Amino acid sequence: MSDDLRIYPHREREVSATTRDLSAELNPEQLAAATHGDGPLLIIAGAGTGKTRTLVYRVAHLIDRGVAPEHILLLTFTRRAAAEMLGRAERIAGSATSKVHGGTFHGTGHRLLRQFGKHAGLAEQFSIMDQGDAVDLMGIARASLGVGKKDKRFPKKETLHWLYSTHVNTGKPIEDILHEGAPRFLDNTQDIVRVFAEYVSRKQERTLLDYDDLLLCWALMLEHSPDLASKIAAKYDHVLVDEYQDTNELQSRILHGMCRSHKNITVVGDDAQSIYSFRGATQRNILDFPKHFPGTTMVTLEQNYRSTQPILDLTNSVISRSPDRYTKNLWTDRSGGERPWLVTVKDEHEQTRFVVDRILELHEEGIPLGEIAVLFRAGYMSADLEIELVKRNIPFEKWGGLKFLEAAHVKDVIAFLRVIDNPRDEVSWYRVLMLMPGVGDTTARAIMNTMAERSWDPDALTHWTAPPRARDAHKALSQLLRRLRGLARADAPAPEHNVATEIDVIRQLYDNLLRDKYDRPEPRLADLDQLRVIASGFPSRNAFLSTIALEPPQSTQDLAEGSSDEDDDAVVLSTAHSAKGKEWDVTFVIWAVDGWFPMARATEDPDELEEERRLMYVAMTRARNHLAVTYPINVYSTRRGADYSIDQMSRFLHHDARALMQRVVVESPDDVVRPDPAAVDKPPVDLMALLRGRFRSGEPGESTT
Repeated sequence: MSDDLRIYPHREREVSATTRDLSAELNPEQLAAATHGDGPLLIIAGAGTGKTRTLVYRVAHLIDRGVAPEHILLLTFTRRAAAEMLGRAERIAGSATSKVHGGTFHGTGHRLLRQFGKHAGLAEQFSIMDQGDAVDLMGIARASLGVGKKDKRFPKKETLHWLYSTHVNTGKPIEDILHEGAPRFLDNTQDIVRVFAEYVSRKQERTLLDYDDLLLCWALMLEHSPDLASKIAAKYDHVLVDEYQDTNELQSRILHGMCRSHKNITVVGDDAQSIYSFRGATQRNILDFPKHFPGTTMVTLEQNYRSTQPILDLTNSVISRSPDRYTKNLWTDRSGGERPWLVTVKDEHEQTRFVVDRILELHEEGIPLGEIAVLFRAGYMSADLEIELVKRNIPFEKWGGLKFLEAAHVKDVIAFLRVIDNPRDEVSWYRVLMLMPGVGDTTARAIMNTMAERSWDPDALTHWTAPPRARDAHKALSQLLRRLRGLARADAPAPEHNVATEIDVIRQLYDNLLRDKYDRPEPRLADLDQLRVIASGFPSRNAFLSTIALEPPQSTQDLAEGSSDEDDDAVVLSTAHSAKGKEWDVTFVIWAVDGWFPMARATEDPDELEEERRLMYVAMTRARNHLAVTYPINVYSTRRGADYSIDQMSRFLHHDARALMQRVVVESPDDVVRPDPAAVDKPPVDLMALLRGRFRSGEPGESTT
């Protein structure tokens, strides 16, 4: 048997373009947007109005017009969204769409930095930290300066990272962010700035970039180097942006730089669905787009293909009270449909009973459980419902749990790969060292100091003298890292050497550590099997590490929340934020109570309150055929107090909105009072006569009995 590796040649993929009558496949507004010529275009696309379809046809039309596909950039908020759009465009315009550059802002920034970063002072082999590693490095910077040791009010590393990220993405001064979100730390502003400076220096010394750097460095190249800016902007003649209402100030700066000469920018979005200000997104980007790009053509999509008209009437009414918006009135050709239900219940338990009973009723009528969703403002609001679903054996899945890469055991294995890829990555070094038996914080930092003194020479660990308690672990780790470096230097082609092989080597050491740490290691070992499968699809370690930092896979196995991982037909429980972009036949919106939806903290800030209104709108517009909104009258919760309170219905369900809903009151068996069937002609006692008689004679208040 020959050991020669045979390479199977790549076959050029060919898909023929199809001749289509766009006027027959798009409504007039979609057609106007798709066939727009040059210059800035703003597409205001209401919920369910086919904005993805419009953007797909826009890409296809540009190619049909003769625009080189490699000079088209399609920016989305997930890589999957870009792939789906380009896949659909391929069926129209043919295989030429494969040359369109599609992806996320961060993914595109990463690609451009790999290409142009070396001309702007970036190390060629930089590594990307995920958010967890960035937070840890911020903590190291904080500790190295000795700040916060005596001041208990100094912000923790998580708060510092939030503050830094908000500053980068919004452009707001640090003092303003502190004043709005953490005023108790205003006196620490000077030391906070020192920590940020140390954090940036450590990233530079260790050739690390965090998630925000991918956008910031892209923007800085466009703004501070005319030569680089011209080269980068010249790559694309047309830029298209999906979900523009979710962009932040930094992304807006990037788009200005990318379209500095041609102004051929198309953005699609819905100002009424701008709900991510906590991530730095600003509604002003879409509202002020015509000001930022003079000569903008605006097309509004109002024909809805998702919901029934009664649901649209309600959602139109809810969002109509928003003071600063693009006016649109969603409508549909669909006939029929009942009015959305406004369900008044006594308390949380009655709310839960109603939702579960109604789910079972609809399921018995033929609606799959997977077409039913229960939405709420915050994750904790579904606790009582989850318990009841388990009791009633109704499978469910809850969206918004841990992401796959946030699991400690997965991050551990990735840390080994990171120290091989970038020996200066002290965050990953610290994580690896702290895994080893006998190595504590002091020992780990001593090792890292030694390595830093030796300019992060990978062999520095081998020459370090370990204390007796850590000698075995030190020896095992040194041997493992030597073997991994040997693999990395090997000339053997794939599949003899790839990322999956490196994970196998790491697990020869790590699996035993995992078994000692967890009582139930099997699900976590299965997660590592899944990590190996994911890694095997990448051509290099650097490509793998970069991709999982930019587009991390979601929860798997024990990381997914729910009552069943065997039944695909399961009710979805989701926060309103996580439900954006999805739709179901049946949608319940629970806890429509002031203080819950909207959240209490938002009621004192007009901007936050308006975002809560938009969030309610997003939740309601997920429904195709059935929408029920529940309102508990009484609330008993230690989250808000020790006693029952009579709560106010959500202010977003104003009088005009309620007039468009079917009022429903849940019957409680305990509250039903039936008359005594044994009626009598003459009661043995006349209570009202006795009450009247108390005040007919004698002194005031004197009883006559």
